[in-house]
Amino acid sequence: MALARRRSAGGKKRCPPRKPAFSVYCSPMTPDRLDRFARHIVLPEVGGAGQVRLAGAHVVLVGMGGIGNPALQYLAGAGIGALTLIDDDVIEASNLQRQTLFMPADMGRAKAHVAAEWAARFDPVLKVVPQVVRIGADNANGLLTGADVVLDGSDNFATRLAVADACVRLGVPLTSAALGRFQGQVANFAGHLPDEACYRCFVGDAFDATDCDTCADLGVLGAMVGMVGAFAAMQALRVVLAGASTLGDPQWGRLQLIDGLAPSMRALRIAKDPACRTCGGLSQ
Repeated sequence: MALARRRSAGGKKRCPPRKPAFSVYCSPMTPDRLDRFARHIVLPEVGGAGQVRLAGAHVVLVGMGGIGNPALQYLAGAGIGALTLIDDDVIEASNLQRQTLFMPADMGRAKAHVAAEWAARFDPVLKVVPQVVRIGADNANGLLTGADVVLDGSDNFATRLAVADACVRLGVPLTSAALGRFQGQVANFAGHLPDEACYRCFVGDAFDATDCDTCADLGVLGAMVGMVGAFAAMQALRVVLAGASTLGDPQWGRLQLIDGLAPSMRALRIAKDPACRTCGGLSQ
């Protein structure tokens, strides 16, 4: 959930740039790996160089619920070399309607552990690390350091803002994905860059842990969650592929609004807020 509806502005903070950590986890493109990713490699928009970039990337997923499940499946399928899965929740019966990695026998187990086990069975070459912990302002830096992109599908604004602020401090791009009933929001943010907005430029300072609706309150269609999660994976791949292939256009600050009822999609441009207390110090 955690769809944004309002914003406000605050003070300023200067944020350091960051160099990506590509190729740290890269596995050799052996014949079996080339065969596995052949359909990527023949795409001119990805190609061999793009596939090598994917194999060398580290993506952190925050939230292994409805958005995190399909996002993990498609990032693992794309051959992302290293994946960190952060979630402190356990699997319940009500999750099974949309969180398709999980089985009834998994109920009561940690989502991050079960998701990591799935990824290990799917592709043993990938490095997958589960973190059964609640991410917040006190530990976000340590959990997100070393990521090439963070994909946040968490369900409350306190978590989302803590993650977003840490991404700016660390110079890590953020793919933000949210869902409410039949409406989805997906965008890439790079607030550590001087001319680009961060997530707080979009939502402001007003949100807290209780300031969002829940799936239990409003309901959610499983297929809609899958659509948003898969699209978020697509946008995260754009970030990873930047500079390596023509698909690598991160589209910073372009919020994609997905209407599942119509269905339709439209884009909004999020401007950098010079008064943003997280990234405003980098405004030009």
